[in-house]
Amino acid sequence: MKRLLISLIMVLSVLFSATGKSIYANQSTEPIKDTPSLSGKVVETMDSGRYTYVCLENNGKKIWLAVPKMIIVEGQNMSFKPGIEMVNFESKTLNRKFDKIIFSEGPIDQQGMKNEMKSMGSKGDAIIPTEKIDVEKASAPNAYTIGEIYKNKNSLEKQSIVVRGKVVKVSADIMGRNWIHLQDGSGNPKDGSHDLVVTSQTLPSVGDIVTANGTLYKDKDFGRGYKYNVIVEDASMTH
Repeated sequence: MKRLLISLIMVLSVLFSATGKSIYANQSTEPIKDTPSLSGKVVETMDSGRYTYVCLENNGKKIWLAVPKMIIVEGQNMSFKPGIEMVNFESKTLNRKFDKIIFSEGPIDQQGMKNEMKSMGSKGDAIIPTEKIDVEKASAPNAYTIGEIYKNKNSLEKQSIVVRGKVVKVSADIMGRNWIHLQDGSGNPKDGSHDLVVTSQTLPSVGDIVTANGTLYKDKDFGRGYKYNVIVEDASMTH
């Protein structure tokens, strides 16, 4: 904790000397000493500058944190290290003022976080259906079922394809795009070939039946833990 305080003081000192004026002028700080962790469900997150801003909810109470920039997905239950509380903090890059926000080093379980990120896009990230899904295949000449896409991924690499399915999960606005999991009832849940990730600027809702038209890639690695055996990118999407 002492090292964290020293590091933050050094950062603030550098900012002060570089600008001639502290970015935290008229803003007070309070060190959090007795809180062992900050835990809750991630209900909102956004990136700005070198930080990821996270809103945690626990027992109906919400608290904002700022951590070094990282991938954090809404809906996760997470615990963060304690840090420095800023009162009446104004983020210039977000053009937003926070009544209170805590600057934390990051999640407590860093190894768990790394393991979770490594599973993104693999069969471990596929959604296991809780109901029978049976979506009719699209009628376009280049249309495929999800099972066919996985089976023929080598020949379909970088080809424009059409796929129709039910939205079973949406992760919005991550790395400038929406990440949508589609299922149509084909494929095999045992190897994850029943669940297809599609990226799009369109933001559907879970439960929607959509037709996506995009470019298929295999073994796509975006870095930061986002690695996919099969993915459809930059898709247009219609209901």
